[in-house]
Amino acid sequence: MPAPISPEPDYAALAAFRQALRGFTAFSEAAARAAGLTPRQHQALLAIKGAPTPPSLGALAEQLLIRSHSAVELIDRLGQLGLVDRRADPADHRRALLALTPRGEAVLRALSQAHARELEAIGPTLARLLARFGGG
Repeated sequence: MPAPISPEPDYAALAAFRQALRGFTAFSEAAARAAGLTPRQHQALLAIKGAPTPPSLGALAEQLLIRSHSAVELIDRLGQLGLVDRRADPADHRRALLALTPRGEAVLRALSQAHARELEAIGPTLARLLARFGGG
C-alpha cells in the first residue's frame, strides 16, 4: 500500500527532483544538438523506434503531443536529413507509416547510449528523491 501523502509537501524534495529532471532535460537537449538534431527531432526518432509497430504520422503527433501538420513538417525535415522514411501502410495505402533509415538508427543508437550513461549516473539521485515521496 502506498504511503499516505503528507499534508505539508516536501518542498525541498520537490525542488531537488525538478532540478534533477531539468538537468537531464538540459543534457538531452545538448546531446541532440551535438548530433545535429533539435530536441524534438530526437524525440521523434525515439518515438518511432520505441513504437511497438511502425507509427503513422497521426500516432507520432499524439505521442509527441503536437498537431498533425507539425508532425508532417517534422518528418519532412527528418526525411531531408536521411533519418526517416515514409512507407505505405499495406493495410491502407492512403496512410504512411514511419521507419528509421539505417542512418537514423545509427544516430539514435549513439544518442540513446549517451542517455543511458547519463541515467545510470543520475539514477541513484532520482531513486533517492522518489523514495522521499514513497515511490521507492
